[in-house]
Amino acid sequence: MDFDKITLFGAMKKRVAWLAQRQEVISQNIANSDSPGYRAKDIKAFSFKKQLGRETGRVTMARTRSDHLSGQVRSVRDFRVAEEKKPYETSPDDNSVILEEQMVKLGETGLNHQLTTELYRKHLAMFRTAIGKGR
Repeated sequence: MDFDKITLFGAMKKRVAWLAQRQEVISQNIANSDSPGYRAKDIKAFSFKKQLGRETGRVTMARTRSDHLSGQVRSVRDFRVAEEKKPYETSPDDNSVILEEQMVKLGETGLNHQLTTELYRKHLAMFRTAIGKGR
């Protein structure tokens, strides 16, 4: 059974991908905290409601010739990275990264990742119980 075809599982998978990309962007911010002129970035907020709307309206590619590959085009980077609009502080070298703020975001991302993977695990356990292989 392909769990990606179940809307809830697909949305959770997208959420984990969003969290992974956000962690990467925050790590880049931390790595560039001393780079002159570097502006802190973040990922556009993830919305389950919007994602569920997208999951139900999936469109696949059409094959116009037999030697074309079929399937869906999926980007590794599905989420838009944006520069933070109003930095609270800017250093004299015009760097807008605040390490404390980035560390809070990193911790928040880690907790959300744990929550999402736990929800995924619980839903799999419900499926196992439903088919008689629970516990």
